[in-house]
Amino acid sequence: MDFDWQHMLIELLVMPTLAFVVGLVMVLMARRLRARIERRVGPPFWQPLWDILKLYSKRTQVSHGHMHEISIIVLLGGMIAMEVFLPVPGFDTFAHHGDALTLIYLMMVPTLGMALGVSACANPNGSIGIARALTAMLAYDVPFIITVAGAAMLYGTTSLPEIIAIQQQQGLEGWGAVQMPLLALAALISMQAMLGKEPFEIYVAPAEIATGPMTEMSGKFLGSMFIMQCFQLYTVSVLYTTLFLGGGENWATFLIKIFVVVAIPMTLTNIFPRYKTEAVVAWLWKWPTAIALVGLFVVMMR
Repeated sequence: MDFDWQHMLIELLVMPTLAFVVGLVMVLMARRLRARIERRVGPPFWQPLWDILKLYSKRTQVSHGHMHEISIIVLLGGMIAMEVFLPVPGFDTFAHHGDALTLIYLMMVPTLGMALGVSACANPNGSIGIARALTAMLAYDVPFIITVAGAAMLYGTTSLPEIIAIQQQQGLEGWGAVQMPLLALAALISMQAMLGKEPFEIYVAPAEIATGPMTEMSGKFLGSMFIMQCFQLYTVSVLYTTLFLGGGENWATFLIKIFVVVAIPMTLTNIFPRYKTEAVVAWLWKWPTAIALVGLFVVMMR
């Protein structure tokens, strides 16, 4: 197989940058949406970027060892790797060499990297927070993996570019949200938990565990977590759009779809209170998992 190394190098540089920039705008949208619901003005346009620059400009006074430093590399490295394998209009070279299963594995890396860093801090609040984060990951991964399996069965492939091509060839009727609405609903609920938003915001819980994993994170470490949030919003919305909304025919329709997808959980997060840890696991293994299993059964019966 011939490789266009120049185009691949461009994608390696461009795709993470695009993901970061779009993610910054998504963070701004989320903050302003919450502000509107709470009848506030909200932050200025450049505020998310200023927050990251301010944090990286601060000097970190306390070092928790090499593992604490390496954990940030693992965290951001996992996020950047995901962006490279996501198919977007005009950039899908790496996506053809990976698939949905590759992304599922990569999606676990940032949380595990965060766990490495928190374990080096030896702060009980951080340990409780990361334990909750890993528990939540175990909870939302079950329904999400079922939805990915259903999409793979329906379209006969785990290749994300091929899934997009099939949906676009069939038109609106071929979208995953139309073909398998139950799986689309289960994935949307799982996405809410992936983003760590209410009612699934169990690992931050500032009233209980002093922001959990971020207790000992300051300066560049906290700034890296802000960047991780930008990548998270972009990654989850693009993956959902790819599986259920036909991907993007061009950047105009693509951006509209992913921003609408992000707006849904950002709106719901301002309505529901936070669940307890055991309630999150029980709820995610009960409702979205049940919906996903029924949706999978419907796909298998076709």
